[in-house]
Amino acid sequence: MIVTVRVATLTILLTMLGTALVRAQTMPPQPPPTEVAPAPPPQPAEGNQFSSNELIDAGHRFFGGVSRGLAMIVEKAVSQWGLPNGYVLGEEAGGAFVGGLRYGDGTLYTKNAGDLRVFWQGPSIGFDAGADGARTMMLVYNLPRTDAIFERFGGINGSAYFIGGFGMTALVANNITIVPIRSGVGLRLGANLGYLKFTDRPTWNPF
Repeated sequence: MIVTVRVATLTILLTMLGTALVRAQTMPPQPPPTEVAPAPPPQPAEGNQFSSNELIDAGHRFFGGVSRGLAMIVEKAVSQWGLPNGYVLGEEAGGAFVGGLRYGDGTLYTKNAGDLRVFWQGPSIGFDAGADGARTMMLVYNLPRTDAIFERFGGINGSAYFIGGFGMTALVANNITIVPIRSGVGLRLGANLGYLKFTDRPTWNPF
């Protein structure tokens, strides 16, 4: 009698084990638990672009001293137009009474295409008056090659900003955008229309 009970119990256990194995084989495999990927780190500037810190450091050395206004206006330019692949450091002088003229010279700096001496001049007409002499930093965007800067760049309406003693506007030609940042005596404020013409040698002809 005891042997019969043990055989029956063993049979039940074997049946239950077989059922469990069949179920395990017929159930679809469960995917491993997924882990939440960490947020990607901030993307660095591409090889031919200048970061905000590089621009601010170059501006501090050029304009002299540490200026909170320069950092703010560079950040404003970067937030609106992105990271430039070139910049110009130079000096200019200009004056206006309804009609005006501006002349300047400096050096275009790039990471991969070398540096280039440039000159610029241009007329303006509108509701402004005054005279100024200023050190100028120009951020250059989408420059395919250094000599592509030798164009006439017209102003973009509504792109003028004045922060902490610095003035910034934007000029465009052939998908190249130039953003002059000026600091100096008598920054002219006003609504004016005009352009800047870049050349490889100085000239008095602004046209």
